[in-house]
Amino acid sequence: MAISETDLGTLFKALAYAAHKHKDQRRKDVSAPPYINHPIALATILCNEARHCDVETLCGALLHDTLEDTDTTPEDLHREFGATICAIVQAVSDDQRLPKADCKRLQIEHAAQASDQAKRVKLADKIANLRDMADHPPAGWSLERRQEYFDWCKAVIDRLRGVDPVLEALFDAAYARRPK
Repeated sequence: MAISETDLGTLFKALAYAAHKHKDQRRKDVSAPPYINHPIALATILCNEARHCDVETLCGALLHDTLEDTDTTPEDLHREFGATICAIVQAVSDDQRLPKADCKRLQIEHAAQASDQAKRVKLADKIANLRDMADHPPAGWSLERRQEYFDWCKAVIDRLRGVDPVLEALFDAAYARRPK
């Protein structure tokens, strides 16, 4: 299936936007790779592994952390990328004004109500995070903290099962690498 020039333009616009917004951020593992590698990993999981090449979902994946981790506002995303992409990103974003424990609880509670596109982005995010956690855990995270993270991710994903068997199988494979 060929992607239209308009869709390709939107996809590269989202990639450039995310790269700019995350330009000074690094991942938490010891090697501290550029943060933009994470949103790219989500888009890669969705497109190359799960064969979801819907431009709105891919843009949502590339932009998924801009509301949480940068100065981007929902209004910025809506203006730049439209209502659907903005809604996907909002659906997978935590309210950073809340305590971390509340954010984690609300992710579990709200997972089932998200759109299918947002659920796919959430699945790809948890797959990427578990893979990273297994291969390159954040510096200073104890075994117990890593195990708790794996279990919390599973609790989120268990609430949205049924949306995508391929992504769910990829998640299950990533979860099977839970540290012991």
